[in-house]
Amino acid sequence: MEKVLIIGSTGGIGSALVRSYTKRGAQVVGLSRSRDGLDITDADAVARVLTGHGPFDRVVVATGALEIAGAGPEKTIKRLDPQAMLDQFALNAVGPALVLSHAHRLLRRESQSVFAVLSARVGSIADNRIGGWIGYRSAKAAVNQVVRTASIELARTHKKATVVALHPGTVATAFTEKYLGRHPAVAADDAAGNLIAVMDGLRPDQTGRFFDYSGAEVPW
Repeated sequence: MEKVLIIGSTGGIGSALVRSYTKRGAQVVGLSRSRDGLDITDADAVARVLTGHGPFDRVVVATGALEIAGAGPEKTIKRLDPQAMLDQFALNAVGPALVLSHAHRLLRRESQSVFAVLSARVGSIADNRIGGWIGYRSAKAAVNQVVRTASIELARTHKKATVVALHPGTVATAFTEKYLGRHPAVAADDAAGNLIAVMDGLRPDQTGRFFDYSGAEVPW
């Protein structure tokens, strides 16, 4: 039976991933801050909550936020708030990095496995053409580097593992509702299905890369 760990399992995409994997018969472990005390910005909390779990065939870090402590994405660097930027890095980059620091024991070694971190296309440096959102963009660019670095290190011990960043697209959740505007968005369950389909098709030789919800590679 496929064994799956979802970090951030009470969020919009996280809960949809739990539903989708459960529906297809996987054994799913969902962990979150609200239910399990998993504050991914706290190294001690991450170590405590993750202890005793695993190994898994898949681990998905589905945490993150556009707005933290009332500070939303800034439209220009002229509106930069240092604390808001630090908060973005803590949640969107340091948090996934702390979970990845336990990947060596969370992932199976003897069979193919996937460790996916939800990132965002706005974290792509090459794809940035309009500016804005510097704190969130920079944090997502940082987590992309974390994924790339972790993939290189993990390949030394887990040769069948694929570690990737995934862009889920614009998803209609509480995470995005204030910022959707006229942008089209997909339902969380549809986004979860897309992400699972991408992960199903990944190979170990694709480790350390960045893909969107359709399986297309996103430039760093």
